Amino acid sequence: MLLIHCPYCQEERPELEFRNMGEAHIERPKNIADISDEAFEAFFFIRSNPKGVTHERWRHVHGCARFFNAVRDTVSDRFVATYKSGEPRLEVERGEDGELLVKGARS
Repeated sequence: MLLIHCPYCQEERPELEFRNMGEAHIERPKNIADISDEAFEAFFFIRSNPKGVTHERWRHVHGCARFFNAVRDTVSDRFVATYKSGEPRLEVERGEDGELLVKGARS
């Protein structure tokens, strides 16, 4: 079973306690009534969905019920790091051995 580290509870819990809530760090438009149809579509429906490293928003539904962000490799389904909502996006690099390295990682 996949274990996910909750940055609020400070422990790893089974994946069944969590829900993926989509791509992280998507900023809501300031005045949504004034944006174009294309910008509206992009905000609500268009996501990057990369193969490899992605930044996602998760919720610890059966725990503290809080939202947090995670850096995950979609190829291996490995969580590289998790961090609290509102914190800046973590930068990811590949090491010489191909291992993913996260600057400022907490887990």
